Amino acid sequence: MRKILLILTTLLCFSTYAQYKPDWQSLDQRQTPAWFEDAKFGIFIHWGIYSVPAWATNSNADGFGSGYAEWYWQRLFAPNLKIHKEFVAFHEKNYGKSSYQDFVQQFKAELFQPDDWAKIFEQAGAKYVVLTSKHHEGFTLWPSPQSWNWNAVDVGPHRDLAGDLSKAVKAKNLHMGYYYSLYEWFNPVYKSDVNTYVNERMIPQMKDLVTKYQPDILWTDGEWDHPAKTWKSEEFLAWLYNDSPVKNSVVVNDRWGNDTKSKHGSFYTSEYGHGGTDNTLTNGFARPWEECRGIGESFGYNRNENLGVYQTGEQLVHQLIDIVSRGGNFLLNIGPTADGRIPVIMQQRLREMGNWLKVNGSAIYGTRKWNKAPAYTKESKLYFTQKGKALYAIASKWQETITVENVEKPVKVKLLGFGGEVKYTYKNKVLTITAPQVNPNTIPCEYAWTYELTDALK
Repeated sequence: MRKILLILTTLLCFSTYAQYKPDWQSLDQRQTPAWFEDAKFGIFIHWGIYSVPAWATNSNADGFGSGYAEWYWQRLFAPNLKIHKEFVAFHEKNYGKSSYQDFVQQFKAELFQPDDWAKIFEQAGAKYVVLTSKHHEGFTLWPSPQSWNWNAVDVGPHRDLAGDLSKAVKAKNLHMGYYYSLYEWFNPVYKSDVNTYVNERMIPQMKDLVTKYQPDILWTDGEWDHPAKTWKSEEFLAWLYNDSPVKNSVVVNDRWGNDTKSKHGSFYTSEYGHGGTDNTLTNGFARPWEECRGIGESFGYNRNENLGVYQTGEQLVHQLIDIVSRGGNFLLNIGPTADGRIPVIMQQRLREMGNWLKVNGSAIYGTRKWNKAPAYTKESKLYFTQKGKALYAIASKWQETITVENVEKPVKVKLLGFGGEVKYTYKNKVLTITAPQVNPNTIPCEYAWTYELTDALK
């Protein structure tokens, strides 16, 4: 009898344990771990061999993405592009007949200090970090057995860049993630036999990356050549959700095949505004979404960009507010130099965002979209977020009077970062706030100002 009870208990435990099958119908039942939607702000890092030439055209002759410096190698062999001749001319003038592979000798990362990077990210107010473990060039920033002599330990820096940064980021209690390109431009096995490439290189690499470093995010890209079936994405994700060491915490994006964008994954992605930008129901679950972009026009460091290309601190803060108010996350990219430095202008922009978030973070982290929010207009200049019964009204311009409709009478109205009283009136579900009279030098922050309305929502 005791043996029978033990068997029944075992079967019950097995049946209640979520075993995801390798098909989208099953995989899409997995809810996105809450930490991701609460985090709101992350740092993207594009760093690799392309950080040596660190160059791209600033023209938009070939449309979206033509100024991406991380695509340097591909541009040299793409005669169909208008910008191809510019890349070839630049390369021949500065590097002669050297091959792209020769750049690895100059990718030394000799000034890379992962603890300093992690501190910069923490001070920026970021809650997660996503590093390019392997871009489309195929070079890995960790000692991948499948990438012999084309990884950061065997050649170049002779250092586990991915592992060292992961340790530093996690020590700051930030979530660590990795970008991984499914395809590789010039890998001969990929070009001749995609199935062998997937089975013997891609899948083993991703499993090694996950097992070795236990990331909370796996951010795939380069999926557009084939559908998910060819990439065996469903089989891999079933392993990730069922058997990997991060099965309970990991989130993945929606780039798992040319048939998965805005359909499958823990969250959906947009890039410089290209893509889905709203919460979408998949099998009954609302999926978070994330917008990614560089501070300039490129992801990889582009020495050809000037100050006019870079977003100001004010513009970046406003983008963060806009994205979060619409229910999204903001993944802001930096492009380090080949020697391992974060360019000073990028550090400055991150610090400006961090200074704003120190005052206004409660209106960002852990919040959700207010479904009854009026649309942002140039006249109102108001964004809204909510957290439980609290409503946050964020003004992108200092205003003497702010009006909020369709709310309950708040228990308290507070200007974040300001210790004094805030006056307001309430009538017929309309709240009118009078901005406190403050000296411009003592306004609590720059760029945008937040009013916290306690218990203003049912």
